[in-house]
Amino acid sequence: MDTYLRSWTGHRPITSPFARPSGTRGRLAGRFMRWTNKQDDVLDTLDVQPGDRILEVGYGPGELVRLLVDRTGAAVIRGVDPSPEMRHAATRANRDAVRSGRVALHIGTADHTGLADQSMDRVVSVNNVGLWPDLEAGLRELHRVVRPGGMAVIAWHGGVSPGPITRRLRLPDDKLDRIESALRKLFTDVTRRDAQSLVIYQAVR
Repeated sequence: MDTYLRSWTGHRPITSPFARPSGTRGRLAGRFMRWTNKQDDVLDTLDVQPGDRILEVGYGPGELVRLLVDRTGAAVIRGVDPSPEMRHAATRANRDAVRSGRVALHIGTADHTGLADQSMDRVVSVNNVGLWPDLEAGLRELHRVVRPGGMAVIAWHGGVSPGPITRRLRLPDDKLDRIESALRKLFTDVTRRDAQSLVIYQAVR
């Protein structure tokens, strides 16, 4: 994989440790993500039902995976993330669920999940859509793997009461509009709302 990534939001290379955490900086980035990424609003939006199959794109240190295990009746939780460092951290944080087979965490990306067509009931991405190299390719892949009637939830820094760090990471309106427009080309019902510290898109196939 290339050392430098380019995001769909601009042409400059991404050198942030959050894009593909590795080494000491990657471990620190994982701790920071665990501390700052508030997941309750995302969990509520997902509306997980007993027996659902969930995919998280960009699971990072595994905090949302842990909440899905602890608070929902999801039968299967899958994850893809480009960072071996984060796979190790997330596996360690969810070791019992991984051992039981309920959770499986893989190396992968939004546009290459490695999952079968229409194999997931819910797909979720938190605070990484702005780092994807190709927005449309990533959303096409999420649409491919979610079943008809299933849901994709995409969240990014923002919301009605963002902290200082979140304010710096917010995307401009034209980029947020592009996410919504790309979702509407693929999904039948798309809504967008501002949570406390996130902009959340809910898209039903």
